Amino acid sequence: MLAAVLAFSLYQSSRRADRPEQAGTPARASESAPYQAEVEEGLGAAVAILVDTSGSMKEDPPGESRPKHVIAREALETMLNATDAFVAKRPDFPIKIGIYSFASSPRELLPIQRYNRETVRAALANLPRPGGGTAIGDALREARPALYRAGVFRKYILVVTDGDNTTGRDPDDVARDIYRKSEGAVQIYFVAFDTSPVKFAFLKQVGGDVLGAGTGGELQAALEGVYQGKILAEAIDAGEREPVKK
Repeated sequence: MLAAVLAFSLYQSSRRADRPEQAGTPARASESAPYQAEVEEGLGAAVAILVDTSGSMKEDPPGESRPKHVIAREALETMLNATDAFVAKRPDFPIKIGIYSFASSPRELLPIQRYNRETVRAALANLPRPGGGTAIGDALREARPALYRAGVFRKYILVVTDGDNTTGRDPDDVARDIYRKSEGAVQIYFVAFDTSPVKFAFLKQVGGDVLGAGTGGELQAALEGVYQGKILAEAIDAGEREPVKK
């Protein structure tokens, strides 16, 4: 009798070992599921600004006598000045700004919150000194969840970088993942400063775009083109319903 019980137990154990593992199925499903907002959403736009502070940003671009990180900081300050006029015109449409830096790893400098000129300028003034690698993909992945806690329908990521991804996740893979799981709701824009925009051509396949800039003036024009020409321009035309996902 004991031998029969032992034999049956061994048989059951072998059957469990032969069956495909089911425990991981919910995790795999959640990894591919669309993003869900963590709070109730309404009208407004949230912009996560990601600024490259890798070692190469301490160099002067061709024809300039200032390092790239200084030029980028000043260009972003000027770009964001347009928010004041927009808010005065559309006080019913909140603009929320978050600021991140990235070198070998990303760092949150300003959590996404309603635009305040002094707060934004203080965060930009606290950008770290350049040094380290370039973790573009990790920075995208770091900023994305905050957009779904911002409480607004329209979500954007704006990246200023001067180089290749040198560490961490591939930005191409991360951008495609964000596009798929957000169902096109998160729009990603890059400004390639003193580097070829061709390396970020994948953005056009995920509803985003990349602009090139070789000088400080070109960087300013590119940033204003994205911020005023796309982000704020879309906000002006916003209706009372959630925007159609692309």
